[in-house]
Amino acid sequence: MHRAAPPTSLPELEARAAAIIGLSLGQLAADLGAGVPTELRRAKGWIGQLVEAALGAEAGSKPTPDFEALGVELKTIPVAEDGRPHESTFVCTAPIEGAFEASWEESRVRRKLARVLWVPVWGRRGEDLATRVIGRPRLWVPDPQEEAALAQDWRDLSELIVGGELHRIHGRLGRVLQLRPKGANAGDFAWMMDEEGEWVRAVPYGFYLRARFTRAVIGRRRREGP
Repeated sequence: MHRAAPPTSLPELEARAAAIIGLSLGQLAADLGAGVPTELRRAKGWIGQLVEAALGAEAGSKPTPDFEALGVELKTIPVAEDGRPHESTFVCTAPIEGAFEASWEESRVRRKLARVLWVPVWGRRGEDLATRVIGRPRLWVPDPQEEAALAQDWRDLSELIVGGELHRIHGRLGRVLQLRPKGANAGDFAWMMDEEGEWVRAVPYGFYLRARFTRAVIGRRRREGP
């Protein structure tokens, strides 16, 4: 897969994102010399990787924004015709092994969400990947109300992790931010300290943005075209 050089400014990044509006994933893949997988479940992350290559994202799996020099994280988000995201959006892995950040301001969640380029991808669940269409991107910085909600959820969930109380975490916790198991299979695990101060094996966890929050972030109007 061909990969664009990293953009050197925000206007350049936004111009690149605007240039792929309306392209199908099949068209974009062909432009980059990439194949299209037949099933997304066998190629998890492929859509994000394709858009990263087109726009010149550089961070990969590092705990830094995708466009490190610009401080911008890239998030592709699959959405339905009515603008509803198909699923929650992964932010980053939760450091349950004890190396948790001291404050929201220092957290990797805040670093990842300080400035985000959202790229919606329109299509129905189960639809051929090649026919899904790239929508209008939005460069987003959390407003004070959004940041306050994110920070409060992060603090509440962090207290449970630091206290070794993962058993108390469930999907209903958090207004905008969730903490969920992230392990791809039963063999995935991490070490964490439990309530008694003992190191135990635990399933890896990740922070996720709720779908209703991301729907509000990417736009409060119905689709007006790609």
